[in-house]
Amino acid sequence: MLKRFISYYRPHKLIFTLDMIASFLVSVIAVGYPIVIRKMLNEFIPDRNYLLIIISGSVLLILYAFRMFLNYFIQYYGHVMGVKMQAQMRRDMFEHLQKLPFGFYDRNETGKIMSRMTNDLMDISELAHHGPENVIISLIAIVTSFIYLSTINLYLTLIIFSCVPILMLIAYKLRKKMREAFKKSRASIAKINASVESSISGIRVTKAFTNSEKECEKFGESNGEFVSARTEAYSAMGQFHSSTAFVTDVFNVIILIAGGLFLYNGIIENFGDYSAFVVSVSMFISPVMTLINFMEQYQDGVAGFERFVEIMDQEPEKDPPEAVEAGRLEGHIVFSDVSSAYDGSDEILHGVDLDIGKGMTYALVGPSGGGKTTICHLIPNFYDISSGSITIDGIDIRNMTRESLRRNIGIVQQDVFLFNSSIKDNILYGRLDATDEEVVEAAKRANIHNYVMTLPEGYETVVGERGVRLSGGQKQRISIARVFLKNPPILILDEATSALDTTTEIMIQKSLEELCVGRTTLVVAHRLSTVKNADEIAVVSGGRVIEHGTHAELMDKKGIYADLYGKQFREVD
Repeated sequence: MLKRFISYYRPHKLIFTLDMIASFLVSVIAVGYPIVIRKMLNEFIPDRNYLLIIISGSVLLILYAFRMFLNYFIQYYGHVMGVKMQAQMRRDMFEHLQKLPFGFYDRNETGKIMSRMTNDLMDISELAHHGPENVIISLIAIVTSFIYLSTINLYLTLIIFSCVPILMLIAYKLRKKMREAFKKSRASIAKINASVESSISGIRVTKAFTNSEKECEKFGESNGEFVSARTEAYSAMGQFHSSTAFVTDVFNVIILIAGGLFLYNGIIENFGDYSAFVVSVSMFISPVMTLINFMEQYQDGVAGFERFVEIMDQEPEKDPPEAVEAGRLEGHIVFSDVSSAYDGSDEILHGVDLDIGKGMTYALVGPSGGGKTTICHLIPNFYDISSGSITIDGIDIRNMTRESLRRNIGIVQQDVFLFNSSIKDNILYGRLDATDEEVVEAAKRANIHNYVMTLPEGYETVVGERGVRLSGGQKQRISIARVFLKNPPILILDEATSALDTTTEIMIQKSLEELCVGRTTLVVAHRLSTVKNADEIAVVSGGRVIEHGTHAELMDKKGIYADLYGKQFREVD
């Protein structure tokens, strides 16, 4: 994992190198103060050499001014480097998310994914900047202070440095507990994000059913888990800091007692050396404390990077090596003994056989949960089949590249998703290189052009999040225009009009009928009256095809289809 983290530094080698040089110089300059103090107390003041006192102070001031510039460089360019690394990770994660299969999104909530892309990457960015910098500055400061303290008195220096292993032992013991606590805290933040995302997306349902209190209760549970997890993390952090702070306090006691005894017995020759030693020890304690405090940032950053890697290690959709470009397909679809199951669930389809001829309108009907939508999802290869095969024009879809296969398929669903962009952009999603004239033509064929022209901004009108500023019928027509623009040979209509009122459904049905002309069309329908003219109808129940045939043939069989059809019309009556 460390190797993967370091790889993000490669594009920023120059800034990183300069940042480390600046950090080194900052550490070296820090030694100047105790050196000047020792010289002043031992030589310049006793010798009453006022010129050297002024010169020494001036040199120290110049060095501090230079250090100010170095600190600016470290803070500015170091953070810029961290932000660029964060942006690269975010881009890599976003691109990887585009390649993940549908199963990943079935298992992971949107809010949790967003948390990993925002909060976690922010922590990684801070670690990327401050991590090497803090370690370099601290280690150099510790080494230089050890060397300088040894020139004053080696034995007292060794006594002071003997406390370092105690600090390291405490850090090691508490590090694991702290790491697990912060990892749990991150998970709770992701859960809060998921809760908020879900609640805001469904705010209209919440208000319609006056269930604001229920949503607040659900959010309160997530928020409570966050408080509990964060409390545990702060408890571990408190133990860590209080224990290490106690050890550093012991440093001062040791200096006071041992230094005083050494000075009393003449082991330290004069008061100037003793004073310089006291000042230099604080120079040593400061980087040690920096390293200790850095552990908290390190835990956050590592936990964030682990969660980043967890997503990056998810297996993306991959085409087999022998996969070929499908080109423009004709649309003859054959299911041969197809069985399928979603990740970790029981089998949904069992030995399904279908033969959908080129240009045929084939309807799937039956009770909810029977497997109709699953059949639709298998044709574009959104999910892997467990056994059997699906071929289009005699070619197994697993031997086609997914992109070329999906270019040949247009989908209109019940739940239309529109991006928070203009009407034009949403239609263009069908074919990004289409001209304005082609967009308008597609809109006309979907019977939405006249409405668009009544809007003040026309095709540049922004539809709002998920198309909230449009009616259900208007959203559906834009989705149909999108498919007209794509012009695929295969069309899947998954209960495309079931959420619409009867009047709107009739109007949309006309657009769909035009859309189906010359295409192989698979229709999933709840209202059987809308599919009675289909070339063939299959009744799907319990993951199996129970009956199939034309409307007339199925009615003559007086089986499940005839029973469903009769019930629907009795309900209408």
